[in-house]
Amino acid sequence: MTDLVLTVDEAAERLRVSRWTLYNLIRTNQLRTVKIGRRRLVPANALAECLDQLSEVAA
Repeated sequence: MTDLVLTVDEAAERLRVSRWTLYNLIRTNQLRTVKIGRRRLVPANALAECLDQLSEVAA
């Protein structure tokens, strides 16, 4: 079973970027997140959305 949400560290690892880069994607609204309590989590499908958006900009 795949994870529905990922921690910031897990999401950064899957995208192969640093935490700093991941937080920049979040800050610029390029990566959608949810906040549960004090934790910021990244929906797994948001990674694909982010990559699609970034590839459109690069094309």
